[in-house]
Amino acid sequence: MNLRRVRLDVDWAIGGPNIAMVATAIDDVEGVEAANITITEIDLETVGTDIVVEGNGLDLEALTSAIEHAGAVVHSVDEVAIGDRIVDFAPRRR
Repeated sequence: MNLRRVRLDVDWAIGGPNIAMVATAIDDVEGVEAANITITEIDLETVGTDIVVEGNGLDLEALTSAIEHAGAVVHSVDEVAIGDRIVDFAPRRR
């Protein structure tokens, strides 16, 4: 299976890693070509983020391990894209 894109819900403690540390950990994973880290919320104890990683032949286990080694927690895998190309998702309007 050729994993091309993964979207993760990731949190870390306010006193934990900063966004650059998490980005560096992701960038060090083999197969990563690009990543976006978006802070979605900050409360008294945690920083919540959405992380999108794209590449060719991504290793989800290695990616999760690198993020957790940096001091963050992966709460869920919210999207994966596989195959020879990426199909963009457009949410349905209601």
